[in-house]
Amino acid sequence: MLDTVIITCAVTGNLTTPEQHPGLPVTPEQIATSSLEAEAAGASVVHIHVRDPETGRPSMEIDLYADVVDRIRRRSKDLVINLTTGPGGRFVPGEEDPRVAGPGTTLLPPHQRVEHIGIIRPDIATLDLNTMNSGAQVVINTPANVRKMAREIRAAGVLPELEVFDSGDIHLARDLLADGTLAGPGLFSIVMGVKYGFSAAPETVAYARSLLPPGAIWSAFGIGRSEFPMVAQSAVMGGHVRVGLEDNIFMSKGVLAQSNAQLVARAKDLLLCIGQKIATPRDARRIYGLSAD
Repeated sequence: MLDTVIITCAVTGNLTTPEQHPGLPVTPEQIATSSLEAEAAGASVVHIHVRDPETGRPSMEIDLYADVVDRIRRRSKDLVINLTTGPGGRFVPGEEDPRVAGPGTTLLPPHQRVEHIGIIRPDIATLDLNTMNSGAQVVINTPANVRKMAREIRAAGVLPELEVFDSGDIHLARDLLADGTLAGPGLFSIVMGVKYGFSAAPETVAYARSLLPPGAIWSAFGIGRSEFPMVAQSAVMGGHVRVGLEDNIFMSKGVLAQSNAQLVARAKDLLLCIGQKIATPRDARRIYGLSAD
């Protein structure tokens, strides 16, 4: 196990809806406030998507990202901010012609998916490596497009967090490290419990960890009911952890979490019960090699 474990809070995400959870943060003020509450509860990193304040639907508006980050930074200089670059990668085949994009398709050119990273320059930006089925949709992140996004993230001086959903994603990451597209040893986030991806099981954590490059920093997290079991499993196997309303909205079966902070507090309690020390934001910056300014 690690000496110190980082808790990341995934604050609002792209798929959870306000209809599923009435307390889901939607406006920049709500997302920033929830992030700061998560920090107070024990999180040292926040992973941020933004939403249209009027509709609650996912958004990629740069002004919304900037507003959230500014609100956080006014009250916390140390909290590690991780902005998503995941939106813009979904394709829905048309019913009449699967070559034609149907309703729900969000595919965008790589530079548009990372434009906010170059402007805002957060501490970390996610880089999804998965191409996979996702319900009736297909998530597409081709090696060529991933390379373009990786170059722009690195040019902005931002640390890429490599989100991997299956073993092939890790092999792609190793190729990107080998050819110099990414700098090693890499920061990895192992996503478990997404249908048709890594299953949320102890064997999966052990297998995925075995594929990572030597010295890689990693976390593993579960979706839905697997969220808290995977907190303990990742920590026991030597990884960091993630919770949040993006991944799971329940404290127990049928009982909605009151907030992101409540999910973070539960994760912190679990980690303390197995003898782990919880990372502060400054600890997280040291572990990730980020500036402490």
